[in-house]
Amino acid sequence: MGVLVTGGCGFIGHHFVRACREAHPGGDLVVLDKLTYAADPDRIEGLAHLVVGDVADAAAVGAAFDRLGRVDAIVHLAAESHVDRSIAEPAPFVRTNVLGTQTLLSVAQARGVGLFLHVSTDEVYGSIAVGSPPAVESSPFAPRSPYSASKVGGEALVAAAFHTYALPTVIARPTNTFGTGQFPEKLLPVLVRAALSGAPLPLYGDGLHERDWLHVSELVSALLLLLDRAEPGTVWNVAGTGPRSNRSVAEAVCAALNLPHSRIGSVADRPGHDRRYHIDGSRLRRLGFSAVRGIEGELPGLIAETRPA
Repeated sequence: MGVLVTGGCGFIGHHFVRACREAHPGGDLVVLDKLTYAADPDRIEGLAHLVVGDVADAAAVGAAFDRLGRVDAIVHLAAESHVDRSIAEPAPFVRTNVLGTQTLLSVAQARGVGLFLHVSTDEVYGSIAVGSPPAVESSPFAPRSPYSASKVGGEALVAAAFHTYALPTVIARPTNTFGTGQFPEKLLPVLVRAALSGAPLPLYGDGLHERDWLHVSELVSALLLLLDRAEPGTVWNVAGTGPRSNRSVAEAVCAALNLPHSRIGSVADRPGHDRRYHIDGSRLRRLGFSAVRGIEGELPGLIAETRPA
């Protein structure tokens, strides 16, 4: 099995590469990664061949294909993903998440790829009001940040490639992912680092924004399942253990370190901050996946990873 993973040196990417290598020890595995600020090539050393390049560069994409030879599947994880950065500078998000996706699709179509697995986000649905049902795969898009808008653009191009050119595609929409090796700009690493350093644990606004949380190992399991069993042209929500407030996450960090809740502080809210994400993962459960790993059980490992030696 020949697999091309974009963004394989990033947080989710390196976990996927490790799991894919374990699942297919004799397979040919190539990673295409631009090696931006959140990437670390040492994490995939000895597991995959690395081609350094930008997914928006057709020559770099072609070089990755050439290194692999036969491409049975592409797992497209390369993305600009931090909402705060997208608010400050939207253009890189459009380049990577929209133009990069189209560049990859064009080469995949020309080379006859077996399956194109595109990893999107639950943020394409926008904010889900309390009391409203969770978003299902057919729910309308309602992006409210440059990041989520760019992911909608990428998804639309993937769907167009399937319907127009019959490129076999599958789209996954995972919720907030956490685990070891995550870049420290994300919420959970920010809270753990603040707690260990003696600083206030910062929350936007009142801290009652709700997110669903999915452990990275379970997302990887879901992606491997979709590679194996999903029909081309399908879309799949990948839900975690259920929505909870950011404040409850900060309180869990405090509890794990025996800190008072008074250590939790408030900072000015970011523009257009979505209040609540909530997706229905029942379709993927019927395929055989469900998430069980909650934040509390994983905090000791995250704290150990972050604590100074």
